[in-house]
Amino acid sequence: MTRVTVRRRVARHTPGERTSHREDLLAGEEPLELRVGGRSLAVTMRTPGHDIELATGFLVSEGVVTSGEQVSTARYCAGSSGPPGQGENTYNVLDVRLAPGVAAPDPTTAREFFTSSACGLCGKSSIDAVRTRSAFTVDADPLTVDAALITALPDRLRSAQTVFDRTGGLHAAGIFDGRTGEPLVVREDVGRHNAVDKVVGWAAVRGMLPLRGAVLVVSGRASFELTQKAVMAGIPMLASVSAPSSLAAELAEESGLTLVGFVRDRSMVVYTGDHRVTESGTASGSESGRESVTEPATGSASRAGDAA
Repeated sequence: MTRVTVRRRVARHTPGERTSHREDLLAGEEPLELRVGGRSLAVTMRTPGHDIELATGFLVSEGVVTSGEQVSTARYCAGSSGPPGQGENTYNVLDVRLAPGVAAPDPTTAREFFTSSACGLCGKSSIDAVRTRSAFTVDADPLTVDAALITALPDRLRSAQTVFDRTGGLHAAGIFDGRTGEPLVVREDVGRHNAVDKVVGWAAVRGMLPLRGAVLVVSGRASFELTQKAVMAGIPMLASVSAPSSLAAELAEESGLTLVGFVRDRSMVVYTGDHRVTESGTASGSESGRESVTEPATGSASRAGDAA
């Protein structure tokens, strides 16, 4: 049976104190094999929980489906051990059945779905592929968000990280109402891409795609992969507590997505789409006024912890 957290006996060493032995709580990490129509499509290492949301969000991110209605059923299957159909159900194999008329993913591309940002997704062809596959556009979304509200979102995300409070070992992603700043959903996972898939999947199964007027907030870096997922879900703004990659900024610019990084305390950096960032007390969100808010402190201190 899968577990969100796992207890483990550890030895704590502190200078000047006797070594102590006690139990510690770790974030769970287990593989999830995603099958579509009985055919293996992808394997990801994830924190167990909200697996159907994860699978649905992944299929949205890869352009297989555009709504939860296009997923007919999803059920856990037995693992590979034991006779066919009689293996132990480890809840680590999920088989999704698509609705009638929804084309299954090309089986020859199954190996490609194992690729993550760590494996080097890059190049103009990747950006073109996203633009071609996405059923939604974000460039015309009229969303505008006050700068003070944007800088408050990471704290709101952090306050919802209940498992992180117990383990210190999880990323988080949240979808927030761009008008009120209220969280619509927050999910945690050992993989930042899984956390985003879970919140996108949550929205998809509720018929909320595209996510017009929403802000996606992530606890780590804004990679190309996360930017891709935002575009595929029709989210017009992505905010991160850390830095974006160059390709993430390029994709955001070409897609019309607002990309915000280094959202900490009362400062941030707007890399693309700064027309969506306004300020309280200004009629038009003037460039000079915005610069005073979005420009971070210079020096290495402003980038401390960016490797998270």
